Amino acid sequence: MKLEHIKRNMMQMGQNVESALDSAIKALAQRKIEGFKAVHEIEKNINQFHIQLDDECLSFLAMHGPVAKDLRLIFSIIKINADLERMGDQAVNIAYTGKDYMGRLPITLPAEIEEMSHIVQKMVRDSLDSFVREDLALAQEVLLLDNKVDVRRTQVFKNLMQLIRQQPENVEAAMDIILIARNLERVGDHATNIAEDVIFIGTGKDIRHGGQKV
Repeated sequence: MKLEHIKRNMMQMGQNVESALDSAIKALAQRKIEGFKAVHEIEKNINQFHIQLDDECLSFLAMHGPVAKDLRLIFSIIKINADLERMGDQAVNIAYTGKDYMGRLPITLPAEIEEMSHIVQKMVRDSLDSFVREDLALAQEVLLLDNKVDVRRTQVFKNLMQLIRQQPENVEAAMDIILIARNLERVGDHATNIAEDVIFIGTGKDIRHGGQKV
């Protein structure tokens, strides 16, 4: 088992995650329930990669006993694998909640949801690109984008809680949108984790929880 093989499989898993997220977001924006079906099919691939990658990483550790940067790399791939799997779960959550939302009394999706979607998709794409290219500057940019997601999530919560007070008949649809915003935020958090892992691979510095700076 070679590291390059493991890295390729991880990137294929990442591509599946991007596809699942894109399908969920497009189906929501276009109000096409059938679009959510693709998310569930893609998740099956993501789950298969999740198991396969863990097995491959454990085999590599047992056979090669890596040290220094290679050890950091394989350790980080195990963590990234978990983050990607959870991103797939979040895409599925958006699909389930989006389907419920479309069955409610119609209320307009806040502009912040579309903005969050674009930012989060960029975070996922850039976090994976930073891994492939070993680009620490790009990983750092992902960390900065997380604040923009949080700001929009807070605004969605604030506006919809006000709407619920004014239009209690729309409480279920509003809560669906709040859940979708929360799921998008969680995807952004996982992309942030990947960016932090990229920095750890390249520098050996653990910057989680406000630790060492790059």
